[in-house]
Amino acid sequence: MKRKNRSRIIKIYCATCKTLLYKYRKEGGDHLVKCYKDMILEDYTNKDLKCPKCHNIFAREAFIHCRKANKIIQGHVIVQD
Repeated sequence: MKRKNRSRIIKIYCATCKTLLYKYRKEGGDHLVKCYKDMILEDYTNKDLKCPKCHNIFAREAFIHCRKANKIIQGHVIVQD
């Protein structure tokens, strides 16, 4: 059975100050749990996993399914299609 491509572009904002953090290619329809680094289209951070405006930590580095990823801390980001 062939799998449908459910990829879409989302914007990820800081939940505290609403600053745009990433434009990201999201696959699947579930909640945002992780951002694979190779799927980040535009990165508006200083690559330190902190909001550039309020310095709130929004993710932790991880290695998931043999790929580098940022594990999102739930409640620290807002996702918008």
